Amino acid sequence: MTSVTDILRAKPDPTVYTIGPAAAVFDAVGLMVARNIGALVVVEQDQVVGIVTEREVARQVIVDAVPARQLAVRAIMQAPVMIVSPQRTSEECMALMTEHRLRHLPVIDDGGRLCGLVSIGDLVKDIISEQKFIIEQLERYIAGQRA
Repeated sequence: MTSVTDILRAKPDPTVYTIGPAAAVFDAVGLMVARNIGALVVVEQDQVVGIVTEREVARQVIVDAVPARQLAVRAIMQAPVMIVSPQRTSEECMALMTEHRLRHLPVIDDGGRLCGLVSIGDLVKDIISEQKFIIEQLERYIAGQRA
């Protein structure tokens, strides 16, 4: 089983982008677009207080027609946010995401610091890699049995 630590190490860019709860949603969207990401962890005084994703923006700004320049991130962020430790496994994260219908999980270390962000895409990539490895092992086993 792959740990969250291993998943974070495998990411090409492990940077976790954050924003404050008082920032305008417009600025949050600008940062997401500039960095080609789908979520920002909302941090206040070095503590994770929420997460804002494209989904919240779509629901609040587009559907409800609320001006993004006038709306604070705190008004649309998911809070409290579900977090995981670096020791959790990809399977545990996938179960949490499935059960709670989440696409991102902030990773908090033993010191309470934000140290990463795991996305559903990260987990799918890991699971595909594990399945590919298993298939290769089974193919080798079968080939060895027939030889």
